[in-house]
Amino acid sequence: MQISGSIALVTGANRGLGREFATQLLARGATKVYATARRPELVDVPGVEVLPLDITDQASVDAAAAAATDVTLLVNNAGVSTGANLVGGDLDLVRREMDTHFWGTLRMIRAFAPQLSGGAILNVLSALSWFATDGAGGYAAAKAAAWSLTNAVRLELAAQKTLVTGLHLGAADTDMMAGFDIPKSAPADVVRQALDGIEENRLEVLADEWSALVKASLAEDPSRFYTSV
Repeated sequence: MQISGSIALVTGANRGLGREFATQLLARGATKVYATARRPELVDVPGVEVLPLDITDQASVDAAAAAATDVTLLVNNAGVSTGANLVGGDLDLVRREMDTHFWGTLRMIRAFAPQLSGGAILNVLSALSWFATDGAGGYAAAKAAAWSLTNAVRLELAAQKTLVTGLHLGAADTDMMAGFDIPKSAPADVVRQALDGIEENRLEVLADEWSALVKASLAEDPSRFYTSV
């Protein structure tokens, strides 16, 4: 899969990683980039084709698929972070997390898969796909589900030679993470690694040391990880 000459669609392209994906895809020679958002008027990347899209709404997803029938690279980036825990948190917020990260991603894949033969899908996941932290129970559960989804649809789409890549990162310096005083990766660096990974036919991209550390911990007794964080 080569970025140059591809036709890409990016969800959540009005800010953060999504905006950076749209920018770098054009810079790397994508023939066309559909930049989508629930509020399309906020997309400000020169040279993109803007489409309205709410991935939690099936009719909106269907309309985007009907408008963008030439897509060869689907970037599932749109996300939400509510801060809801699972036991004590608001269930409506937990459902919103799952509806966005799991069901929304699945809606997009189901809608666009028929036109992605020989193309690629990139799912923006998280280091939280592999661990939980207080204050992000809903987010972690939804990202874990999205990771499993990524692995499952990869198998289903193998026959049509669609590359399915998962991107994992700890934290990027975006609006979503603005309130957290922790080390953050530059969005440009995260996106560069993700697009390099697609061109290298990689199934998984770990964008930072934190993601690599968390994934490595899965082979250990969980008590060793959860008593050290």
